[in-house]
Amino acid sequence: MFAPKNLRGAGLALTAATLLMHSGHAAAADLAGTVKVDGSSTVYPISEAMAEEFQKAQKGVKVTVGSAGTGAGYKKFCAGELDIADASRAIKADEVAKCKAAGVELMELPVAYDGLTVVVHPSNTFVKSLSFEQLKKIWEPGSKVKTWKDVDPSFPDQAIKLFGPSSEHGTFDYFTEEVNGKAKASRSDYNAAADTNTLVGGVAGDKFSLGYFGYAYFVEGKNKVKAVAISKDGKQAPVLPEGKTIENGSYPLSRPLFITVNKKSAERAEVNAFVDYYLKNAKDIGKSVGYTAVPQKMADDANARYSARKVGVWQSSH
Repeated sequence: MFAPKNLRGAGLALTAATLLMHSGHAAAADLAGTVKVDGSSTVYPISEAMAEEFQKAQKGVKVTVGSAGTGAGYKKFCAGELDIADASRAIKADEVAKCKAAGVELMELPVAYDGLTVVVHPSNTFVKSLSFEQLKKIWEPGSKVKTWKDVDPSFPDQAIKLFGPSSEHGTFDYFTEEVNGKAKASRSDYNAAADTNTLVGGVAGDKFSLGYFGYAYFVEGKNKVKAVAISKDGKQAPVLPEGKTIENGSYPLSRPLFITVNKKSAERAEVNAFVDYYLKNAKDIGKSVGYTAVPQKMADDANARYSARKVGVWQSSH
């Protein structure tokens, strides 16, 4: 499992006074209970690090964090099984409808920016960059691409071993929609995995491999895999994913990451304190595990929206 590193413990320490102020309850030290979080494996590193830091100050609160995938997380969330759903894409209309039918009021909040990273084996010297057109040629349904030479005549005539997230993951939805033009539209003859660490290991284990996953996993495994620069139209200069290019949007596969909170759950002191802490520390903790901060205005709007308990999806309010 992903292990967050280099957390800024001193700067992130959560004092009882801070919790008291944010929770609005008589004694922050008396907080107890369980906060259930599940969903995106891409958001998992942030939520796991957030839970670790929060629980250092709130030993009576247990925060459980899963990484079942965005789609799987929303199924649990809309069934009322979770307090918070992690998501690497915006919630879909049918998911909103299921939540509404079940009486679950949701608050979708952006917490960080990710650059979905396309990677190859470190020994690969022939792939300097790929365009969306080339990626689509490789990954589209019914793709005839079997070898690297099928992608570009200058590439070697060696079979490509493909690795990518399984269909319940938001990263799969995002990549297929951005590259192939339709969410979940993908060739099926690739090595799919629910655990992103398995994808990192897969690409690292074959010198003619290609895969994709969230940027934090690339940062964690950058000695095992190599990022590929991406050009959206094949004409603009290809861009590598890194903090600056993800933050300013010049990297073509930049995307916001979300937590979606059950409004009823937020009435519980322990959930409210955790969400409040999450939003106020997303910049530092997100950075500590490899992600970039959302623009300050977006962060301020997310905090204001949560404070006002404004129900609904993020895009509909902006």
